[in-house]
Amino acid sequence: MTPLPSRGRMLWRGATRRCPRCGSGKLFTRWFTMVPDCPRCGMHYEREQGYWVGAVAVNFTIVAFVFVLVMTIFMGLTLPDIPVASLLMTVVPLMLFGPAIIYPYSKTLWVAIDLAFLHHL
Repeated sequence: MTPLPSRGRMLWRGATRRCPRCGSGKLFTRWFTMVPDCPRCGMHYEREQGYWVGAVAVNFTIVAFVFVLVMTIFMGLTLPDIPVASLLMTVVPLMLFGPAIIYPYSKTLWVAIDLAFLHHL
């Protein structure tokens, strides 16, 4: 068996929708449909029932961070007269569509986090 790549490389691969073990792409047949196994190295992604809860947490964390960042910058640039309507027109679509946009990245990033920090011995 080939040795695992470095943690940084695994995380980068996960953040770019690639297999964290071998770097293969083509892990999604559709935007929301991930293949069960890596087409190159055969790594099985869903280790147990409930495994993807970690991906949900990653997705929530990324979207929440972007929300806070956008809101802080927006408010910082417009103080003391914050245009609430414009702020809402910016952050509501972000919160509605952000999780769907981040979805495949959060899944592969979760696999990378799991492999790099929980199974990398």
